[in-house]
Amino acid sequence: MAYSKMVKPESAELLHLTVLRTQRLSAHWSRVTLGGGEIEKFRPMGFDQWFRLFLPIGGDAGLDRVPAKANKMFGYLKFLRIPDDERPVMRNYSVRAYRAATADAGAEIDVDFVLHGSAAGGTAGPASHWAETCQPGEHVLIIDEGLTFNPQRGTERVLLVGDETALPAITSISASLAEDAVGTVIVEVPSDEDALPFPHPPGIEIVWLVRPHDTAPGVLALETLGRTALPAAPFHAYAAGEQALASGVRKHLVGERGVDKNAVSFCGYWKR
Repeated sequence: MAYSKMVKPESAELLHLTVLRTQRLSAHWSRVTLGGGEIEKFRPMGFDQWFRLFLPIGGDAGLDRVPAKANKMFGYLKFLRIPDDERPVMRNYSVRAYRAATADAGAEIDVDFVLHGSAAGGTAGPASHWAETCQPGEHVLIIDEGLTFNPQRGTERVLLVGDETALPAITSISASLAEDAVGTVIVEVPSDEDALPFPHPPGIEIVWLVRPHDTAPGVLALETLGRTALPAAPFHAYAAGEQALASGVRKHLVGERGVDKNAVSFCGYWKR
């Protein structure tokens, strides 16, 4: 049985949400908290739940033109027909944290953005620029896409490997594990300041790797994995981040260390 297959969400409809607040976490991290709108329709799944995020780079008029199934082929073709100056930017992001509604506040979703370049200097990409400059009250759209991390039920031993772009997913997975879970987390980040601590079961070892400026993303993480003892079987491995890192982890585990390919979930978020 292929346990590593993706888990689809209960609903994949377009949801309108609002920026509630923002917080600069470090030199390369900004957190945007979303809520309001149709947040009550969102169904949290924990682990590495991810979604399509539509950012109003050309204003709210573009959001109103996004088709209901913009994450599917025909819907995406309709999405591309929106004029360039109105078409929202669509990117994939993980749910860093979800907080259910209380008597005093509505439900909230934290989304952590890796910041590349500078918004002020004009060197940031569109999503990074938006995360740096967005204000409370701005509108966005999301489409839930479910989970990539899908271990066999009852598996509480894990190996999680990623670069900075995988940190929100790895953090959420760690928060979703049972308290008696054991294993190793390897995270490569561009600076000490970006090694943001996060809650995890006491049996999970966290290995932070600070990447030198002249080292390609993922190289340190793969080298470290090669020296790391694997958890006792059965365990589930998860690798995400730069494409060569994600596929390299799977190739190493399956091809060199004999791990069942169904026990490895992996996802390339970006490519050098």
